[in-house]
Amino acid sequence: MRWFFYFYPMKRLLAYPLTVLYFLAFGLCLVVFHPIQVLAFKVFGYEPHRRVVAFLNGCLMATTRILGTRYTISGMANLPQNKAVILVANHQSMYDILPIIWRLRSLHPKFVSKASLGKGIPSVSYNLRHGGSVLINRGDGRQAVAAIAGLGTYIEKYQRCAVIFPEGTRSRDGKPKPFQRTGLKVLLKKAPSALVLPVTINGSWKMVRWGQFPLGIGNRIELIIHPVVVQGTYSDTEDLITAVETTIGASIQV
Repeated sequence: MRWFFYFYPMKRLLAYPLTVLYFLAFGLCLVVFHPIQVLAFKVFGYEPHRRVVAFLNGCLMATTRILGTRYTISGMANLPQNKAVILVANHQSMYDILPIIWRLRSLHPKFVSKASLGKGIPSVSYNLRHGGSVLINRGDGRQAVAAIAGLGTYIEKYQRCAVIFPEGTRSRDGKPKPFQRTGLKVLLKKAPSALVLPVTINGSWKMVRWGQFPLGIGNRIELIIHPVVVQGTYSDTEDLITAVETTIGASIQV
């Protein structure tokens, strides 16, 4: 193992120029796709806008290849079609989101995001405001609950997918945090026909193990898509959430 102690500092040193190249490519994608996204939404409507956003995230995933990032996704056969879905996942970094939007695009994923992301970021902020996601103020519980309730009603009506990370904040070391259950309970109540789709995410936290600069290099991000859970399977919402949390946590690798 002695070789590791020589290679590790070199790996971090290499991460600096690669991170610069990555941020340039990432930012270019956001800037180029922003007017395309606006045009698609204002002129052609929801479906063309959704496809542009999905393709944008596919391109953003491709830019992470500069950092040597690899993706593995298992359980794609478990994806339901033409159903309201509540996707529940652990949260390790913003790099959880790219493969969800691109590889799970058939579900029409919508997110519960913090309000600060709703302005100032090309492409991202516009999509959060106009693509069906909701923005919440973590300091205002009443506003957050109302916004999540609206998302539940939306996916129930249009058969789309709400993505929620019940841990509330990102795990800095990959270790799961206890679920904060209020938001998930609201979604379940407002979308009673929705299937619950547990997803385990591994390795995403390593992208920011050194912070935002430099980013981690040579990492593998894994998504494990578990079988759906039908709400009626459990008579009690608490039991359902506990079962989903256990399923997700059992596949987390730290």
